[in-house]
Amino acid sequence: MNTILIIEDEPQVRENIQEILQLSDFDTLIAPNGQVGLEIAQHKLPDLIICDIMMPELDGFSVLSALRQNQATINIPLIFVTAKAERSDFRQGMDLGADDYLTKPFSPEELLSAIASRLEKHALVERQTQAKLDELRMNIAHSLPHELNTPLNGILGMSQLLMENCDIMPNSEEVEIAELIYTSANRLNALVQRFLLYSDLELIAKNPEKIRQIQEKTYQCFAKKTISEVALKKATENCRQKDLKLDIQESTIQLPEEKLIIIIEELLDNSFKFSLPSNEIKIMSKVEGNRFNLYVIDNGRGMTIEEINKIGAFIQFNRKLWEQQGSGLGLAIVQHIVRLYGGEFTIDSIPQKETVISLCLPC
Repeated sequence: MNTILIIEDEPQVRENIQEILQLSDFDTLIAPNGQVGLEIAQHKLPDLIICDIMMPELDGFSVLSALRQNQATINIPLIFVTAKAERSDFRQGMDLGADDYLTKPFSPEELLSAIASRLEKHALVERQTQAKLDELRMNIAHSLPHELNTPLNGILGMSQLLMENCDIMPNSEEVEIAELIYTSANRLNALVQRFLLYSDLELIAKNPEKIRQIQEKTYQCFAKKTISEVALKKATENCRQKDLKLDIQESTIQLPEEKLIIIIEELLDNSFKFSLPSNEIKIMSKVEGNRFNLYVIDNGRGMTIEEINKIGAFIQFNRKLWEQQGSGLGLAIVQHIVRLYGGEFTIDSIPQKETVISLCLPC
């Protein structure tokens, strides 16, 4: 049974709404003003809130604003009921995140219809969210053990071989095995660090105060030097120096240098991973006003629109068809960083032909 909180300072109106809802098998909570209503909402977490606008102590707009700033109440549907019907009031309520608006007087049918519509929409959103969580769990279950086991098996196998045969093994073979152990350990460490970074970015994205603090700081990063150095390093690591083409304009962008390094590393890791040697990879930029536009272009596998829309942690596409290493965290990390620092991130791709990743950052 759904619980509905009624925040209304007029006793007669409050009692009428409560009676209509109870006759329709809803549990109800009541509050005589906005302050009491906000406290009840934060403590009881009702399924829906019906709220008057003009009230003492705390008006409806202030109640809604407080609800939308609290992670526990941010998604509770709210319907405003008011005697005011000014367009500006309606617009203000919708801008703050109201789900519907009823003007007094309204009929029981109008009230129940609005409630049914909001509850149905909320249930749909929750089902979609649950589906995404289920998909994430499935992707973690399938990809994470593989990504952990591969380097771990290398470390365990090579170290055991070294221990059992060190007395009969030439020095050159010992060095080669030690290098393989080091490579596997590095791969495992990179995965752990990437996962920790993604988790940290996820937590920040859910904290409006933390986002505000980050965005209010002033950062300076020299784009051309940083991008060029990182790009050449990644190209060398992948033996793809001849494939890399750079056309970077100098600009000072408002982003910590370490975050720009992560962005370029992740984007180039994807480009090198999903394009064949001798296929050109371009990194281009241009400055327009106070925005720094960066483009990473490759002629690799590409992505469908559906795949682009599903980018996220531990999501890999067509792994049965394409043998690949990776956790699927890279593009999700880039998205988080770009948006956290006030930028925009888009992907345009033609499968089996071209992928263009575009970043727009403040400069």
